[in-house]
Amino acid sequence: MTDGAQHTMNMIKPYLLCAVAAFVTALSAWADTAYPNKPIRIVVPFTPGGSPDILARTIGQKITESTGTSVLVENIAGAGGTVGADRVAKAAPDGYTLLMGHVGTLAVATSVYPHLPYDPLKSFVPVSWVARVPNVLAVNPALPVKNVAELVSYLQANPGKVNYGSGGNGSAAHLATEYFKMATQTFVVHVPYRGTAPSVTDAVAGQIQMVFTGAPAIIPMAKSGKLRALAVSSPKRMEPMPDIPTLAESGVKGLAGFEADQWYGVVAPAGTPQAIVQKLNQLINASLAAPEVTARLKSEGAVATPSTPEAFGQLIQNEIKRWRPVVTNAGIKAD
Repeated sequence: MTDGAQHTMNMIKPYLLCAVAAFVTALSAWADTAYPNKPIRIVVPFTPGGSPDILARTIGQKITESTGTSVLVENIAGAGGTVGADRVAKAAPDGYTLLMGHVGTLAVATSVYPHLPYDPLKSFVPVSWVARVPNVLAVNPALPVKNVAELVSYLQANPGKVNYGSGGNGSAAHLATEYFKMATQTFVVHVPYRGTAPSVTDAVAGQIQMVFTGAPAIIPMAKSGKLRALAVSSPKRMEPMPDIPTLAESGVKGLAGFEADQWYGVVAPAGTPQAIVQKLNQLINASLAAPEVTARLKSEGAVATPSTPEAFGQLIQNEIKRWRPVVTNAGIKAD
């Protein structure tokens, strides 16, 4: 190449680089604008039938109705929800693989698992808080207790003779029950399951005697008489079961001000384009605002909590700090 040609090339190169950069930016913007143009997968890190599964399928259906894009719900259970969460953390950051995260996978797991394969604050980008779900304390009807005060008295008189189930070590139900045990100074044996549904099934069958888990899985069992609901973990009573008191109303020493609701929200792999995050946030919030969705969530004891990605991210940070002392004091450790 002659000196003149080299000089000309050096003069042109910056313009070529700018043109390429502009093309890439325009292509990315077009892709974001066209989103979604293929099926979206929402990973639920538990077995079907629990609160996260119900919520994922509810908003997924509304997103399909509004965009015409299929939303597939995939249940990947194991290790208190961390197996499914890790799968999403390692997925392509393109907005087509999402996680229905919750207090366990996004807040509690950091304290329970010393070698957690993902970081809730670094491996994901928050999309939207979806719902707050009170836990319901329920027992098999064969257990001779009618209210929380009677349950606590029974547990104190029979330490280690009652078993309770949860969706796994470090799950929200595990944490809530350990919090209850600490507050009431009782000893109940933990039986971890691979999800909420099997723990509730065994409570109904009498294989375990107690569960303290998300309202959607308990309400139908309580209304049919298969389980006896004693109290809810929220500050206020739930609309679907207005006769069931809060734990704070029980009058039991140690339970004044008790609160241990579960919460759920959608996150995407870190690096997902901000335009896609905002589009997903809009789709999810619009789904939660639909009257039929609001009514369905209320009927199951859940409260819709649409938010900005930033607000949901702040919630995750606050909850990590909130639950760490409980995990430490209860000695909760991963299997």
